[in-house]
Amino acid sequence: MQSKLNLNRSLVDQARASAAAVAAQTQRFIDVHTTVTVERAVCRLLGIDGVNEMDVPLPNAVVDHLKEKGLLAGGAAQHIARAMLETGLGPQEIAEGIDRGEIDLSRLPARPERDVRAAVMPVAEAAAARIRQNVGKRRAYLEKFGDKTDPYLYVIVATGNIYEDIVQAKAAAKQGADIIAVIRTTGQSLLDYVPYGATTEGFGGTYATQENFRLMRKALDEAGEEEGRYIRLCNYCSGLCMPEIAAMGALERLDVMLNDALYGILFRDINPQRTIVDQFFSRVINSYAGVIINTGEDNYLTTADAVEEAHTVLASQFLNEQFALCAGLPEEQMGLGHAFEIAPDVENGFLYELAQAQMAREIFPDAPLKYMPPTKFMTGNIFRGHVQDALFNIVTILTKQRLHLLGMLTEAIHTPFMSDRALSIENAQYIFRTMHDLGDELVFKDGGIMQTRANEVLAKATGLLAEMESIGLFGTLERGTFADIKRSRTGGKGLDGVVTKDEGYFNPFVELMKGVRF
Repeated sequence: MQSKLNLNRSLVDQARASAAAVAAQTQRFIDVHTTVTVERAVCRLLGIDGVNEMDVPLPNAVVDHLKEKGLLAGGAAQHIARAMLETGLGPQEIAEGIDRGEIDLSRLPARPERDVRAAVMPVAEAAAARIRQNVGKRRAYLEKFGDKTDPYLYVIVATGNIYEDIVQAKAAAKQGADIIAVIRTTGQSLLDYVPYGATTEGFGGTYATQENFRLMRKALDEAGEEEGRYIRLCNYCSGLCMPEIAAMGALERLDVMLNDALYGILFRDINPQRTIVDQFFSRVINSYAGVIINTGEDNYLTTADAVEEAHTVLASQFLNEQFALCAGLPEEQMGLGHAFEIAPDVENGFLYELAQAQMAREIFPDAPLKYMPPTKFMTGNIFRGHVQDALFNIVTILTKQRLHLLGMLTEAIHTPFMSDRALSIENAQYIFRTMHDLGDELVFKDGGIMQTRANEVLAKATGLLAEMESIGLFGTLERGTFADIKRSRTGGKGLDGVVTKDEGYFNPFVELMKGVRF
């Protein structure tokens, strides 16, 4: 890619090296810890599903039993395998037996490691095979229909009712949307369990459940067949059940997942230790399933000033890149996030927005960057809002962003109607068509506003990452560096679900999935 910004590549290298050092420090913590939701995700991938008569998910019942008996440090897979050897039952039957009080995993005899692995690995390999089949089916659709090289038009549905979501999602696909994101109901990220089955009630969104994933995937495949395009499905594996939702998405062929520990720490007050461990396993799963992750840097600018704190967005992008690499996730699945959120009354604000977006594209050339629309300064004036969205669309096509979350002219008024989405899609399509190759025709003035702005942001991000090397990720979060929000390493929700692994711990899915390409 030809540089328009004349970026200081030495600073880029320094920033990336510092981010890698921070990620490596954090990974040492991750490697010796597990969490209740990591182990519940293992249970789900081993085929444990359903709820008991009190609507408690069986993965929770198993992991709660392991925790109560002091066995969680060894990992769920090891203890389920011992029960399989002792009883001759499969994981689902064992989970049901534990829930009924008929099986006590603490009373089972020890078994040689080779026998434990021999029992559980075929079950784990069957789950991996199902995920590989989903990857193959996605590829088959893309080979059949082709895939666009222009930005994906990304819209949301959020009715609370999965069946109404399906109606709206199909309408959006027919209007031209490429990605449908089903927004989660308010507060689900703070539930330490995953609800079960199809759901028809939710506030501000719809519950993320495996059945809802299955229903929406089926509906979008039907719409895609009618439209002659592959329609991608997006949901949210953030919050207290991050790896479980990643597992469910992999099993039901989701394509895109919001997946960022820093988002949960900052905006949901989830304990940093808990969610950074959860993030690792969720990204291992997403990598294997061919899922594009989206990171949440755009959210920083909802609480911090987009001009003054732009460097924190870039620093976080560098960090998310390195955390993703630690989990084996390739660059082409790193949907690093940013947003068009400079106040409209800032002189030359559009130039700063353009410089920031171009900088992200030049620093992360292989990443399918996710670009978020203006929201913070939308007033309810739909005419001005449509213009703001148009400017956002222009930046996207000029800088070759990839996942383009469409702005809605009725932002700050109500959840979008189908007609609102249609107008937003029409706006983006018009601009993308008429300005398609304009970015390739333009060069930026040497030493001008945009080159100067980008290099200033880069220098500040590089300095911030260098500071992080000395104090680490957890220390940085305690200072309130990102989004002007401070988070203690021992505060927030979910710390009691973090466990130090024992020497016999193993997770078959990390072994099967991490860094694997097929």
